[in-house]
Amino acid sequence: MSLDVEVVHGATDELVAAFAGLLPQLSSSAEPLDGEAIDRLLAATTNRLLVARLDGVIVGTLTLVLSPLPSGLRARIEDVVVDSATRGKGVGAALTEEALRLAKDAGARTVDLTSRPSREAANRLYERAGFQARDSKVYRYAAG
Repeated sequence: MSLDVEVVHGATDELVAAFAGLLPQLSSSAEPLDGEAIDRLLAATTNRLLVARLDGVIVGTLTLVLSPLPSGLRARIEDVVVDSATRGKGVGAALTEEALRLAKDAGARTVDLTSRPSREAANRLYERAGFQARDSKVYRYAAG
């Protein structure tokens, strides 16, 4: 079994097809991504889109968002999804480890993420990776 993580630099048919299978596992309300949507995502200089390949097949993705703020460079991990058929094989850990390395190399002071309490396996993974739960509230305003 070969597991590799890479930063994506451009949309491909393979990536569009991978997102067609992965995105519904992350969000039932997310719009499908075509090549143009992926290119827009990649055009944002603050984004790093990572994919994980298991034996050459894309089975997971993670978006690292780097934000220069007055208090310093901050990073967030967003939209982590691993194909349900390959969970438990270290894909999420490999994606997270690479995102943390990229954030550190960029000079980020902190890396944040949110995860629903019901995602027990993901929460254990994040805790093993060194994340600590914060006493905070997350607020959301639905603009649409």
